[in-house]
Amino acid sequence: MKTTITTLALVMTLISCKSEKDLNTKTIIKDTTKMELSNKNKTVAILKSIETGDKVAIGYINPTNYKQHNLAVADGLDGFGALLSHAPEGGFKVKTIRAFQDGDYGFAHTEYDFFGPKIGFDIFRYENGQVVEHWDNLIEKAALNPSGHSQTDGSTVITDLEKTETNKTLVSNFINDILVNGKMDKIANYFDGDNYIQHNPNIGDGLSGLGQALEAMAKQGITMQFTKVHNVLGQGNFVLTVSEGEFAGQPTSYYDLFRVENSKIAEHWDIIETIAPETDRKNTNGKFNFPK
Repeated sequence: MKTTITTLALVMTLISCKSEKDLNTKTIIKDTTKMELSNKNKTVAILKSIETGDKVAIGYINPTNYKQHNLAVADGLDGFGALLSHAPEGGFKVKTIRAFQDGDYGFAHTEYDFFGPKIGFDIFRYENGQVVEHWDNLIEKAALNPSGHSQTDGSTVITDLEKTETNKTLVSNFINDILVNGKMDKIANYFDGDNYIQHNPNIGDGLSGLGQALEAMAKQGITMQFTKVHNVLGQGNFVLTVSEGEFAGQPTSYYDLFRVENSKIAEHWDIIETIAPETDRKNTNGKFNFPK
């Protein structure tokens, strides 16, 4: 059963927490056992290299085996280089707000000045210390939402590392139960009443904000569906899901970042991107296609 916008919005507003300071992307912490950067810090460095052109950071990308899933960028390291070559006068600007790692993956939540102000989620997969695959979702930067929250503010502190797998299971069940299968009788299992903060630019905190957003979307005839979860990544109290579906009748990629507190969803950020048609793609790797 596919769930429509009513179900989606009811769930996407599950969020709550205190604001924290932005991630300091200039601070690089070395792994004391291997004396090399963690996948998390390599991810931050690679993203920053879009602004700086830092060759050391670009060296973290495998030069002969780099698969690109951003459909607007050509495959391989050459595609990455071509992207940098199109920088406008003054260059690109990159500010990573949150960064995480989960096994062979590093993933981040970033503000860009990239052909205009944008917000992005990026995922890198590492093999033998180098990036071999990249996925992302990007969206234009929007104004504050009805509750005064931006697309990136809110908590940045990673806690509860021992609960990573438990939190990933909780969020995965939430997406599948509520968003994919529409089992609304289970929604109370996933959040603490009306206590959450929403960073979706069109929806405010609480059920009142949800109701207003639903009414506006319904008047415009907008529908939203989640059909499949492709990946669930997490570190401690943060979990990122990558899902596929439709928005307003268009094939869509959903990236949703959740913060979990006391086994309930407490905060939510998302980026919704329309999937480019095959005729407009610069590579054939697909928007998803995560290794099993």
